[in-house]
Amino acid sequence: MKKIKAEIIKYSKMLNSRKLSALRSGNISVRYNDGFLITPSGKKYSSLKGSDIVFVSLKGNFDKKKGIPSSEWQFHQDIYKNKLEAKAIVHAHSTNATAVSTHKRSIPSFHYMVAMAGGHDIKCAKYATYGTRELSKNILKALKSRKACLISNHGQIAFEENLPKAFELAEEVENISLQYITSLKLGRPKILSIKEMKKVLSKAKNYKRG
Repeated sequence: MKKIKAEIIKYSKMLNSRKLSALRSGNISVRYNDGFLITPSGKKYSSLKGSDIVFVSLKGNFDKKKGIPSSEWQFHQDIYKNKLEAKAIVHAHSTNATAVSTHKRSIPSFHYMVAMAGGHDIKCAKYATYGTRELSKNILKALKSRKACLISNHGQIAFEENLPKAFELAEEVENISLQYITSLKLGRPKILSIKEMKKVLSKAKNYKRG
């Protein structure tokens, strides 16, 4: 557990240093035993200690005496319960992904790297108040057959088989979002066909990251 907590702290600080999220916004978790370890509520990542990382069971139980988990722990719980392949989750309020999400639009296949999220587009989950089951349901719907999505008027979320890969996927989503915004400034971008994206998705299964 100590090693996992250290990894969570390392990548939480990287949310700040890589400019994916400022101060204490966003959250990170890693599946552990019958639950997950997650960043705490309301603490700046720069000051995190191992004792701050909170364990939450898949039933949603945690020891308040040992700390309060991120206010958004519920969608982490629901992803782990519904996506057995998810071993780590990174949620970020990254600038460009958040900007696209405020238009409630998915990112189409304007670039083949969209496939890194698992589908021919990156879906945008419908808005719901943070920390609610309604938001979890919306996120799960947007994550159908995918490993990442935008969250309307909120940010983005990505999961993977380990934390380094989940963090890198979140960085990919942020970069793709910036490229998409830039392409829109030039007009309507050319969208790759479903047929082409199926080829890309097939190749992406063997693409090594992390």
